[in-house]
Amino acid sequence: MRRIFFALLFLIPAALLAEGYQINLQGARQTGMGHTGTGLNFGSSSIHFNPGALAFMDSKVEFTTGGSVIFSNNTFQKQGADYSHQSDNPSGTPFFFYAAAKVAPDLVAGLGITTPFGNSLVWGDDWDGRYLIQDISLAAIYFQPTLSYRLNDHFSIGAGLVYAVGNVDLHKALPVQDSEGDGQAELSGKTDAFGFNTGIFYQVNTVFSLGLSYRSTINMEMTEGDASFSTPASLALQFPDTHFKAALPMPGGVQLGVGWQVNDKLLLAADLQYVLWSEYSELNFDFEAETVPDSHNERNFENTLIYRVGAEYVIQSKITSRIGFAYDTTPIPEDYLTPETPGANKLNYTFGLSYHLSDLISFDFSLQYIDAMEREDGYAPANFYGTYNANALIPGIGVNINF
Repeated sequence: MRRIFFALLFLIPAALLAEGYQINLQGARQTGMGHTGTGLNFGSSSIHFNPGALAFMDSKVEFTTGGSVIFSNNTFQKQGADYSHQSDNPSGTPFFFYAAAKVAPDLVAGLGITTPFGNSLVWGDDWDGRYLIQDISLAAIYFQPTLSYRLNDHFSIGAGLVYAVGNVDLHKALPVQDSEGDGQAELSGKTDAFGFNTGIFYQVNTVFSLGLSYRSTINMEMTEGDASFSTPASLALQFPDTHFKAALPMPGGVQLGVGWQVNDKLLLAADLQYVLWSEYSELNFDFEAETVPDSHNERNFENTLIYRVGAEYVIQSKITSRIGFAYDTTPIPEDYLTPETPGANKLNYTFGLSYHLSDLISFDFSLQYIDAMEREDGYAPANFYGTYNANALIPGIGVNINF
């Protein structure tokens, strides 16, 4: 009984990391253009997209802030059974804030605060996959002080130190029952870690620009997570509330971007992002209580590519429109697909609009629709297979103030 209990207990997998866990909403202007920006000079928001481009900021001081609301939906059709279920997800609210200032003619200093990773998913207490997951909430906030230096009229470099804080809270049912129904497990914790973001920017001429950036993987090591169990009285002594250790990598990667100012009105951009998902090869839990066995689980995620294109068109002096597209490939291999964040190749359609209230203040509006391609697969260790569909609608807003 104890061996079976824990075999099912620690099938807690990819929800903690999957392409659905990475949030690409770090700037309303960039989101409207398919989240391109590595090869563009977009002012203070370059702190995230390419610290090297920050030195080409036009204004002396600039603030950019905003956020989005994620309305997501997931459905599951069980393989070989007449059973389907739909999630009831809460809306997510990622945000961004950037502040930058020229401290010398060729030197710009700035601070970025972003939420590049997070996930909120609720399947419910009584659905058929409750022994894998009932709900999960995961969030990470990155603080990034940054310096960028312009070497000459064409080249600039930049780098930022990333301090990341994160928390996770997940619930799942346990396959032991008493008069009140299934047992319950809750794993929660908070942690912090450091990483970095660096980049170079090349303004080829007045028409073309290029950018290359690298973001390090941040390994969020949790040393005192809280694990609590609700079980029948006969098992309570074997499964006490305890602490656990675990490591959750937040993948970095390399991003290459290009910008083409076709004319005074039209700007085109393209980015290629290589994401280091292979850092997530396993998920292990080391429990403090001796009666709770440690757990070691293979994940075997694979590195992926994200393809992005975008366009910006000046309608008139106060109004600018945007459109973009991104194709995001899944890192989750066959037989490792779980209901925590059902991974699939994703089509991202984006739109945007800016209104320039004055030379000092402008507002950016974005809208993104994510269509995850239907995937029929499952998680072999739990023999839980089916067909997954997912989509999300994400409106966003940003405000820019410069001096």
